[in-house]
This record gives sequence, structure tokens and C-alpha cells, in this order.
Amino acid sequence: MKMIRAVLWDNDGVLVDSETVFYEITRAAFARLGLDLTKEIWGTQYLGEGRGTREIANSLGANPADIDAVIDERNEHYRIALRQPTAIRPQVPETLETLAGRVRMGIVTGCHREQLHLMHNSSGLLDFFDAIITGADYDDPKPSPAPYLTAVKALNLNVRDCIAVEDSKRGLVSAAAAGISCVVVPNDLTQMQNFSGALAVEIDVAGILKHIVSG
Repeated sequence: MKMIRAVLWDNDGVLVDSETVFYEITRAAFARLGLDLTKEIWGTQYLGEGRGTREIANSLGANPADIDAVIDERNEHYRIALRQPTAIRPQVPETLETLAGRVRMGIVTGCHREQLHLMHNSSGLLDFFDAIITGADYDDPKPSPAPYLTAVKALNLNVRDCIAVEDSKRGLVSAAAAGISCVVVPNDLTQMQNFSGALAVEIDVAGILKHIVSG
């Protein structure tokens, strides 16, 4: 087992359960378009493949003239929802507390910094992190390696020093493309994805501890 100096964490679906909130709001929006958005469709196409909401709505047969207004309304409902406390994923506080002082830690997310801070307004988690990389900090989103390479540079480390924690195939591919080993912790929306190439698949984030040797 190699020495690990930093753990790089995805946010949505790994640290906090924001993906469930976003899915439920999007599912209600699709219902207004006369569409049935299942967990399997959303988990595979949006979270796994990175297909956009409009593309998915079109593929399910939505009236193109109605899509933009419904998505704008969905986005506003999500912003309102984020003003409420977002549920923390199982074992997250305990695992971060265990790792604090042993390794450096960073968040690598595609969401906007404002959204991230809304999600964590009452979580108490952000103080654990030495670097927070959001969608504004790089040009190409996951599955590009750019998000993870940006985080490694911010921490002044080598990719060999790091391990990533993700919940989706898209995040796994991003970390792997950057040369970073990745532990996947699937959730209810991503569990149907293919995680071949992962260092391990764990039932909760505490599983990361068995893969870390720290100095």
C-alpha cells in the first residue's frame, strides 16, 4: 500500500446528499413536461454520462418549446432548497475527523462556489479542507482530468500522493485520467453504474480508511 498525503473528495453525493435533492426537484419538473424521470435514467445518463438536462428531456419526448422554462423553474427551486440544511452522507463527519491531521484534504466539485457554501452553511465540514476546487477553477469538467489536476496543483503535491473519493463513473474516469487512484462510494442514484477501474467500491466513506497509509 502506497503512502497517501492527500484525499480528494467529490462533494455532491459523497459529502452531502445534494444529488437526491436535485433529482427529486428535476423529477417533479419532468413530470410537468409529462415525462417519467426514473432513478435509472438520471443516474446513468446525467450522473454517469454527463448528459445535460435538456438533452435528456428531449430524448424522452418533451415538447422543445416547454423545456427551457421548466428547467429555469427547476433551477430556482433548487436554489431555494439549498437554503435549507443539506443532509450529510453516512460516516462523513467521523471519517473527516479521523483523517484530520493525518493527510491533507481537498474538495473537487463541478458545482459553483456559491452553491457549495449554501450546501455547507450548517454542515461544519468545510474547515476540514485545505483546498476547495469548484467549477469556476478549471475549463473542462469531469470526466476530464482537469478538476483533479487543478486540485493537485493547489495542494502542491504529485498525483502519486493522492487518492480520490467519488460516487459516479464520471468522477472515477476524471480521477483515473489524472493518474489518481479512486475509491468509489455509490449512492442510491449511482449504484447501477459500472465502476471498473476503481481501486475499490465501498458501502460508505469510512471505507477509504483501509486504503490509506499516512506519514
